[in-house]
This record gives sequence, structure tokens and C-alpha cells, in this order.
Amino acid sequence: MSEPSNISTQTGLDVQDVVKRAIELNDYSYLLEKVPYSQFIGMSVARFGDEMVFKLPAKDDNIGNPILPAIHGGVLAGFMEMSAIVQLMVFMQAKKVPKIVDFSIDYLRAGLHQDTFAECKITRQGRRVANVSMNCWQTNRKQLIATARAHFLLD
Repeated sequence: MSEPSNISTQTGLDVQDVVKRAIELNDYSYLLEKVPYSQFIGMSVARFGDEMVFKLPAKDDNIGNPILPAIHGGVLAGFMEMSAIVQLMVFMQAKKVPKIVDFSIDYLRAGLHQDTFAECKITRQGRRVANVSMNCWQTNRKQLIATARAHFLLD
């Protein structure tokens, strides 16, 4: 996965300015377009009040098993990790990109070649560390295809 922390070095923009502008415009594509990996997988996000829903569109380049066809597990994990990072950046109005400390994913069923969605919940945020849980589904929120937990170092 491309290092999201390279936002400022790749674009010459300050991370805090990028986050602030995305929040002001209520257009998080502005933030996602600064991260090459999110562009590569086609990721998008919509915000509904305090809830953000991330979308991974059905895309041939994201397929890992062409026989099913199913989304590559690494793409799914990267999508969920990037979702957690963006959620933290937006709700913390981050000055820097949170650094991943630990990431654990449970694959529950095959992610078929169709639109996939994720939501994140910040379960604990301290001064230095944040814990985030993520759920990922396709056609029904109650039929999860993966769940994940991550710990991030906040600067």
C-alpha cells in the first residue's frame, strides 16, 4: 500500500489544510485524491452527519480470484485500513497522518465482484493512541464480509 503519510511531500500541501478543506467542502474525494493507493482501488466516501461510509467499487483490477470472482484480500485490507485513517483524520482534524501500529482483519466470507462498503468506529481515542474497529459488507450491513481492528499512533 502506498504510504498515506506522503501526502504533504507528494503534493506540497499541508495535511491539516487538506483535511480542513475536505471538511469545509464536505467533499472527501479531495482528501482521497491525495493518496495514490485510494485512487488506484477507486475508493470513495460519503458523510452522513457523524457517520462516514466508504465505498470500494466493483473494479476488475481489484480481483484476486478470477474464478469466483472475488476481491483480493490485500485490496480489502488496504481499503479498510485507509477508511480508518481517513475517519481519524476527519474527526480529529489531523495535523499529520496517523501511523498504523497494529492491524488485524477477520475475513468472514468472499468479497464478490460488486460494490463493497465499510464503516469505522473510533472505539478509543487518547492523546497518543486511537483504536478503530471497521466493518465491511456488500449487499447487506448485517452480512459482513470482513471485520478489522487497528491501533494508530497520533502525533
